[in-house]
Amino acid sequence: MDTITAKRPWAGQTGEVPLNLTYFEGSMSDKIEWIAGKYPDNIAFDFMGRSTTYRQMVREIERCAKALKTIGVRADDKVTIAMPNCPQAVYMFYAVNLVGAIANMVHPLSAEKEIEFYLNDSQSVTAITLDQFYHKFEAVRERTGLVNIIIASIKDALSRPIRAGYMLTEGRKIRKIPRDAPVIRWKDFMKLSGHCFYRYRVERKSEDPAVILYSGGTTGTTKGILLTNRNFNALSQQVIASNPMFQPGDKMLAAMPLFHGFGLGVCIHSMLSEGGRCILIPRFTAASYARQIVKYRCNFIAGVPTLYEALLRLPDMKGKDLSCLKGVFSGGDSLSVELKKKLDRFLEEHNAQIRVREGYGTTETVTACCLTPPHKFKEGSIGVPFPDTYIKIVKPETQEELPYGEEGEILLSGPTVMREYMNQPDETARTLRRHADGLTWVCTGDLGYQDEEGFIYFRGRAKRMIVSSGYNIYPGQIENILDSHEKVQMSCVIGVPDPYRMQKVKAFVKLTPDAAPTEETREELLSYCRKRIAKYAMPCDIEFKEDMPKTLVGKVAYRVLEEEELSKRSPEA
Repeated sequence: MDTITAKRPWAGQTGEVPLNLTYFEGSMSDKIEWIAGKYPDNIAFDFMGRSTTYRQMVREIERCAKALKTIGVRADDKVTIAMPNCPQAVYMFYAVNLVGAIANMVHPLSAEKEIEFYLNDSQSVTAITLDQFYHKFEAVRERTGLVNIIIASIKDALSRPIRAGYMLTEGRKIRKIPRDAPVIRWKDFMKLSGHCFYRYRVERKSEDPAVILYSGGTTGTTKGILLTNRNFNALSQQVIASNPMFQPGDKMLAAMPLFHGFGLGVCIHSMLSEGGRCILIPRFTAASYARQIVKYRCNFIAGVPTLYEALLRLPDMKGKDLSCLKGVFSGGDSLSVELKKKLDRFLEEHNAQIRVREGYGTTETVTACCLTPPHKFKEGSIGVPFPDTYIKIVKPETQEELPYGEEGEILLSGPTVMREYMNQPDETARTLRRHADGLTWVCTGDLGYQDEEGFIYFRGRAKRMIVSSGYNIYPGQIENILDSHEKVQMSCVIGVPDPYRMQKVKAFVKLTPDAAPTEETREELLSYCRKRIAKYAMPCDIEFKEDMPKTLVGKVAYRVLEEEELSKRSPEA
């Protein structure tokens, strides 16, 4: 597949838009095959001690695509992938693309009700998950349109010695799946490729839909963000253009999850589509993250501030050499000035010749669209826009562009802008707006300003949101779940400070008159939440209130609860 200069506009726009980069015309799987043709014997990824070359990866993607065709997956079908970072997830992601279907990326730790929502909202016909998550899928299957569930296992991707150790430790904890369960095991699934001899490939264009990522969007309501092949391929080329020190074969520690734009777009696709090498980490702690950096002599690492905070505290990093690092990226949450100074000092003490670079973005643009350049840093800034990405600051809810230095709403435009929110035309229209300049802009709801040199400064979120360990958590979603319980009259959810996660979730509940504020009631509500809320968004505590503070218009004054909570935690309190 050849590249051509992109002279036409991005999806959803009309008119000529000048582009600085030459963008690949084709699908994500086309790009992977093209790069594999250039570097067939280079290692594409490593997983728990086993390496896979580009040639081997493409072969497995093709087998997986043929198997999907055999079980009836067709163009534009949705396939849910609820997997950690492992080889089967990589094969399935690109195989879905190869047969012209759409990959619906879901957090495998999602609660049953969340999984049910994701499956139905996307209208998925097939899902793949790990054996340890099978029971959640089986519990909701009858209420969805799923035809097939494919079950993979981490042990199937391991070398023999490591597999034996895995089965003696992690493998023993996995709940057994009944022998007659209506599923297709990964090995049996891949064998089905032998029944498909031709016409498994579906030609897809750059502007065709390819991926669904879920986010709270700009309003906090869960939405499926529909992204195209162009969105991902453009992102990968922008990432590489913003990091001229990158060379094919460079190693990226891919610990950020596949269901997140950061992990999928930057750590996986940007590397694999440009000849990089991914170190796949299925589940990690700060200690294991640090070990992999040293073991593989990684060149690039990406993480959220909470991860770096934990990394700094590790005693076994003393004396380790990190001179291999070419890029350290922070995203998902604001990196405080103090933490950046600590991390830069840590890198210097470990022989790294670089400093941490902060980025910014939204899932509506896949992930990052702004990054601190390697040669210049400004305190408090999140960097400059990627090539061919435009950022402007406007007076909120208007098209009025503000002068340099004046705070307003951050708007984004470029080749990574999403196609739409699935099944939500009104929300799409509110977020994607065509301006007089002929461009389609994402109205982020985030606040910031821009200086004369084009550096962006993030000042806060206009929308109500909790950020915990890099995850965006929308209080309204949790409040809706609590309010649906028969004993709850009213609830309010806030983020409270946490030394490791930055924030954790706390819920305040006003019970119905006939409900008693006992420990049993608290546990009943927490149990109710566990079935409906992902682990990372679970309230750490529920506090009962006789009444809630109110605003002048009668809404719950969540800021009053935040101030009360802070006052309890302050040294003077």
